[in-house]
Amino acid sequence: MNRRDVALGLGASSLAALLATPAWAQGGPQEGRDYTRLQQPQPVPGGGKVEVVEFFGYWCPHCHAFEPQLDAWARKLPADVVFRRIPVAFNEPQKLYQRLYFALEAMGQVDTLHRKVFTAFHTQNMRLEKASDLQALCNANGVDYAKLNDTMKSFSVATKCNQAKQAADGWRIDGVPTLGVQGRFVTSVGQAGSHERALMVMDALIQMARKS
Repeated sequence: MNRRDVALGLGASSLAALLATPAWAQGGPQEGRDYTRLQQPQPVPGGGKVEVVEFFGYWCPHCHAFEPQLDAWARKLPADVVFRRIPVAFNEPQKLYQRLYFALEAMGQVDTLHRKVFTAFHTQNMRLEKASDLQALCNANGVDYAKLNDTMKSFSVATKCNQAKQAADGWRIDGVPTLGVQGRFVTSVGQAGSHERALMVMDALIQMARKS
């Protein structure tokens, strides 16, 4: 979902159909069609690993729809690839959800609550900017609400939010979900055309990053 709430194309295609498209027939995804190369590369951690970044928002229905497949894909990445998520906020109300993710990360609760936050917002109609809804989510999953609330207000989370804004600006993020590889390549479900095709593009970009 972008700043103007333009819907992304989320139609699914079979693997055979994807491989039959002209872009893949020519040997792989095509720059400008399936992915974009950043004019100004962004910094990546050292250590020789390829970094994959997902820019997302809990408030985004497209991120919610993509999450199961993306999570399954990310869990199977090889040892030389590191995956991280960066929550994006395009307006003031969305900043709470950005703080929520970083608080869950600081508390080691991402595995427990990440998918459940999506479910609460998009299928249970819970607005987690309301203290009562956030507390209900915590209570249902054995998470200390008071500690979560304090962590969301902490200096370390505020610092992470500032860093996330800088990253989103550097990557020129104007919609989510957007995926980045090694500070240089960007794609999205909308650009690739489907969930499956976006992940195929990512696999190819990881290979390109390794070679370079």
